[in-house]
Amino acid sequence: MADRAQDQSPASEPDSTLVEFDRLASAILENLQKVINGKTEVATLSLVVLLAEGHLLVEDVPGVGKTTLAKALARSVGCTVSRIQFTPDLLPSDVTGVSIYNQHEREFEFKPGAVFANIVIADEINRASPKTQSALLECMEERQVSIDGQTYYLEAPFSVVATQNPIEMEGTYALPEAQRDRFMVRVSMGYPDARAELAMLHNRELVSPLDQIEAVVTRSELQSMIETARNVFVSPAVEQYAVNIAQATRRDSDIRLGVSPRATLHLVRAAKVTAALDGRDYVLPDDIDALVVPVLAHRVLLTRRSLADNRGGSAQAVDDVLRRIVSNTPVPLVATRMA
Repeated sequence: MADRAQDQSPASEPDSTLVEFDRLASAILENLQKVINGKTEVATLSLVVLLAEGHLLVEDVPGVGKTTLAKALARSVGCTVSRIQFTPDLLPSDVTGVSIYNQHEREFEFKPGAVFANIVIADEINRASPKTQSALLECMEERQVSIDGQTYYLEAPFSVVATQNPIEMEGTYALPEAQRDRFMVRVSMGYPDARAELAMLHNRELVSPLDQIEAVVTRSELQSMIETARNVFVSPAVEQYAVNIAQATRRDSDIRLGVSPRATLHLVRAAKVTAALDGRDYVLPDDIDALVVPVLAHRVLLTRRSLADNRGGSAQAVDDVLRRIVSNTPVPLVATRMA
């Protein structure tokens, strides 16, 4: 594989907007680290999704801190927050809202559902029926809700942080492909190591760390961070690199369903945030490489033969195939810093 491009531009003073971006991002990450010990990568990816105006799917077994991560992220920013506990009897109207007849006014009045907030925590999303799960499809893609012929727009920023248990567990429904594709990133918490688990026992003996989390970023500051990340430069060569990786997933013999164009867009948006977190106003191919698995893995379906040949499980098989695709995709050799 060709050597990766290196920035050959002379050193310059850091952009003031990136300096402020770094200060606020560090404050949010410090908050997250207070409640999820030893999970720096998961915390960083969660912040990337929030700043890229995407949605986050946290998947793992019960009790490893999925909901705690979602709550900590929501409490770290000064935005409106709502939480929905997904259960088999949850109705779509509980999520989006419902029109109720007002006898005094003699007209129907819309009562907003829990989705009308800047950050929506969808806890155990795959325990609700597919009909209720689908209530989020329009909200997540178009940032709006349609009820009885009327359209109600969701206020920006808007992000869904959903948790789910593995589909092998009792009482769960698999998320349909259309809904998985709307999540920008899927992360897995994993079990803590012995040191982190011991620290958790000491830290949570008397008080929950969540009770000590306060907002460190205002809503206007969050919007400013989102705008800074949005303006990060992506060269045509790096854009083509992202497209080539996406195209390769649709041609690979081990994959029966490749990623959608939406996934390519999510990959580039997340790479912009990653670059900004690294203090750069331009995206490198390395930013794309680092995000291929978190952004694309939950959207890919492998062939039965590929799954049978891999003994590490379906998730590991998908990761291996994506890493192979990345290693076989030619890397741009041009400098990618904006002139």
